[in-house]
Amino acid sequence: MTTAPGAGGVPPPVTAPSASAKMPYVMVQIPKTPAPASVAPPRSVPTSADVARLAGVSRATVSYVLNNTSAVRISEPTRRRVHEAAKELGYVPHAAARSLRAGHSRMVLMPAPAFPVGPLYSQFIADLQGALSRLDYTVVQYGTTGPHGDDAARAWAELRPVAVLVPGPGIGPQAVAVLKRSGARAVVTLGPETVEGAHALLMDHEAVGHCAGSHLYDRGRRRIGVVVPRGRGLEMFSRPRLDGVRQAVQGTDATVTELPLAYDEEAAARLAARWPALDLDAVFAYNDEYAMLLMRALQDEGVAVPEETAVIGADDLMLGRLLRPRLSTVHIELPSGRDLAELVDRAVREPGAAPETHKVLGATVVHRDSS
Repeated sequence: MTTAPGAGGVPPPVTAPSASAKMPYVMVQIPKTPAPASVAPPRSVPTSADVARLAGVSRATVSYVLNNTSAVRISEPTRRRVHEAAKELGYVPHAAARSLRAGHSRMVLMPAPAFPVGPLYSQFIADLQGALSRLDYTVVQYGTTGPHGDDAARAWAELRPVAVLVPGPGIGPQAVAVLKRSGARAVVTLGPETVEGAHALLMDHEAVGHCAGSHLYDRGRRRIGVVVPRGRGLEMFSRPRLDGVRQAVQGTDATVTELPLAYDEEAAARLAARWPALDLDAVFAYNDEYAMLLMRALQDEGVAVPEETAVIGADDLMLGRLLRPRLSTVHIELPSGRDLAELVDRAVREPGAAPETHKVLGATVVHRDSS
């Protein structure tokens, strides 16, 4: 009698497969993995000893040449051999090791200006960077985002620069002290005022306005407008220039009208539309860029330049000479990059010397057709 599956809770017996039963199978061919290509061992970093062997000189000579040491006289052929050997080997001096030997870094930190810079200032910065590089300093520009004032100085100090060049105002004696405690041997400010403990290049922007105001008055103009840009950070330049114009005509029958202006065509067009009501016969437009902007708007409004309104700018940009009428301007003489680089180098070598103060920014009028 056959028992039904699961009857009485007893499972059915399990029958093992017979030995003769064939199990299906699949052949899988495993591809032969190619042997890894031989990897060349990393090239060792070239050292000054390698440069010395290739150039046939001592390691000390290599150090003197590549560090531009002026205290030791090295012949020009030897210098060439060392430089050629270093180039062939791809040798670059180790900045950190060099700083340890010298007791300080060769980094000059330049915080980026917090104000719009024009072609004149950009050229000055480029010349300065080139001059510092020739003196074997590494110039690093620091962005403007983040902390400002004394807090910014603490951020700069973290990089351990040997010198800091600060454009414009924004730091005080406390910031200078923080930088010096961190190892900065020179702090140089470029602005209208001195800061205790720092070398100062005083930028006399009143002289720029005084030149422009005197020129317009001498040309017979008595109702003088002065453009004051609305751009952030430009007050340190524009207010002294306005004051300079006022000083130039003080005690005379001339009047000075302040003209706030944003740097865009619509703002210039709105100002030009108000020109008849302003009753001005001359304008000092802060700089050449604002002068070009406003002069175009005045001409579009039908105001004759210079017959009805004389226009003068500042900076003496080439574009001003290409306008019709050609733009009168105040030529500004900034300190040379070489002179400022030598000041930095002198301060680094003599950190205990008293801070120097230099008045810079010479100004002279260039008279052209627009005035």
